[in-house]
Amino acid sequence: MRLKGARVAVLVENMYQEMELWYPVYRLREEGATVHIVGPSAGVTYTSKHGYPATADTEAKAVTASDFDAVIIPGGYAPDLMRRSPAMVSLVREAYQQGKVVAAICHAGWMLVSAGIVKGKRGTCFFSIKDDLVAAGLHYVDEEVVVDGNLITSRRPDDLPAFLRAIIAALEKRTSQTPAAQEAAIAS
Repeated sequence: MRLKGARVAVLVENMYQEMELWYPVYRLREEGATVHIVGPSAGVTYTSKHGYPATADTEAKAVTASDFDAVIIPGGYAPDLMRRSPAMVSLVREAYQQGKVVAAICHAGWMLVSAGIVKGKRGTCFFSIKDDLVAAGLHYVDEEVVVDGNLITSRRPDDLPAFLRAIIAALEKRTSQTPAAQEAAIAS
């Protein structure tokens, strides 16, 4: 229960990649984190690329970044739909600006571009959207997981173990700090 008290939002939209949503949800719950599935609308069931259902606990416009310690964005084609929701994009942008953990895997890089948070950062993504992130100012590297400050990125489902290790380590560090230490880290 290394993450007891940690609060995490995992974003959902139709066409999400199953493992990239459910692996983080269950792995973080296993560590004691409270995980909320956040979608454009609460109570709506969104389906994955292969029809697997995920029901949103809450809607993006009903929460703020301060409600969470981390926001995780799964891939698949869902990020292309997520970025059409101003509330979902704002949640990602505000979480990043507040120094919260923002983690994106595979095609989730599209949300990072729409949130305007990749310029000057080092990161990775699924190879087919590399040009989009590079055009937005990301220094792309082909590695299973890249941590640059509070931004964590991975390329594909095979990278999930490394992705979750990095997220858990970042959350452990964050939740072990006092609120004053968190404020100082954001300010620096």
